[in-house]
Amino acid sequence: MVESGEGSEQGPAFLTLNTNATLKGVVIYYPRQDPAEIPKPYPYAVAMRGKNPAILDVELLNPYNGIDATQNERHLIRNVQGQPLRRGIYVDAIYDIGRIENVHFNPWWSMSPKVFKWQQENGEAFIFARTDWQYVLNTFAFGYNIGYRFIESKTGACNGNFLGIGADDCFTAVQVDQCAAFGLLITNGEFVSFHGPDPTMVRVSSSNSGSIRFVNSAFWGPCNQIAELDGKGTTGFSDCTFVQWDGQKKNRPAIHAKAGTVFVRGCEFREDKDHIVLEKGVKKSVVTDNIVPGEIRVKKGS
Repeated sequence: MVESGEGSEQGPAFLTLNTNATLKGVVIYYPRQDPAEIPKPYPYAVAMRGKNPAILDVELLNPYNGIDATQNERHLIRNVQGQPLRRGIYVDAIYDIGRIENVHFNPWWSMSPKVFKWQQENGEAFIFARTDWQYVLNTFAFGYNIGYRFIESKTGACNGNFLGIGADDCFTAVQVDQCAAFGLLITNGEFVSFHGPDPTMVRVSSSNSGSIRFVNSAFWGPCNQIAELDGKGTTGFSDCTFVQWDGQKKNRPAIHAKAGTVFVRGCEFREDKDHIVLEKGVKKSVVTDNIVPGEIRVKKGS
């Protein structure tokens, strides 16, 4: 049980792992968090430093901030579950390959109205800044503002391999503010958004200049749109399935590309609605070999 650090995110983590240290088979619980009230801030539950730190078979029952996986080499996070409230795992300043496997964040501790509303308005499950060759396998997040967020820190941005990742009932499932030029490779993903002010599965910000690829992934839920794409980078969808967009019936397309380069190839759009809008800021686009009910609806924006 953790009682220190209440009231501020600043300060040392409850536990810090250094070179060759492993945390295994424990539950981390914050007894002063009230399951019926807005969460109280705390520093991270666990920080990973040095070379080869590992977290295995751990439940993060209700930390405000879960794992600080920054400034280390070859971190391994495997078989972790729980309900981190503000941030689940934050990765930055990684120059030798880190691995995150079999992580499941779900609101088992509390789904009371105050807690869950706050988590959906503020929570971020996975945050990646500079991490080289990051490997992420079989991860899931439910009920966050953002499921997977990619940002640029003072050390840089992320590139990596993301296989079998999922986000359900997140206002935004995947948000890319910045990624490395050699990109994010996202395969076998499952993404669902249907709550929030503008439920959208994929957002690529105007600040992004990197490359993103979604392959063999599924997107569903009565969202407003599947993807909103901006920036100078490239976003591609291949062999993906798109279902249930334009939930508010405002003629929103599945994919709204504002700028950059866009590939949509070999995908299935399962509804007879506007499929793709390409604004004048889009420099290059390839839309081919897709399956739709009726005729493909690709429009040029203003």
